[in-house]
Amino acid sequence: MKVNKKLLAALSGAVMLLALSGCSDDSNKKLDNWAKGVCDQAAAQTKKINDANTAITQVNSNGKPQDVKSADSAAFQSISEAYKSLADIVSKAGAPPVKDGAKIQQDAVNDLNGLSTQYGTLKKQVDGLDTSDQGKFADGLKGVSNSLGKVSQNGEQALDSLRQGDVGKAMAKQPGCKQASGSSSASPSAS
Repeated sequence: MKVNKKLLAALSGAVMLLALSGCSDDSNKKLDNWAKGVCDQAAAQTKKINDANTAITQVNSNGKPQDVKSADSAAFQSISEAYKSLADIVSKAGAPPVKDGAKIQQDAVNDLNGLSTQYGTLKKQVDGLDTSDQGKFADGLKGVSNSLGKVSQNGEQALDSLRQGDVGKAMAKQPGCKQASGSSSASPSAS
């Protein structure tokens, strides 16, 4: 699979509830504890997303259309499930102990659930591709790639609230959120 570097950067940010920068005030233990709880649980889901993206890149775009279709479909399903789990993690964590914490939490949950739905839609798109004709398949896969680019961009914008302010600073200090900073995304495409 051909990797789109712009897309890699965009989805890396979205995957990272998450690839956050800065450091938090050590006096805010409640916020640090909240961030630790979220990030510790999020690490497994982030790994799932990264593994799915890796699976996409490992399928040769010159390979059999059915193999590419199967890999992309499984990856999008896995990513959709991971974002749903991330939404559940943030929901169960409660509102972060900051000003407008409930709004930040609700926005993040809505955004993560939206990403889950969008990846589910990408899976359906891939599942509907005709693998009997290499040319039609390649054209269809380009359409999926374009949709993935939009999903990635939306995800990046949607999660900005978690990356800002005290919440972002507290999450940036947590190992579970830091480990995803090396994440990558793949763009399904056929030559």
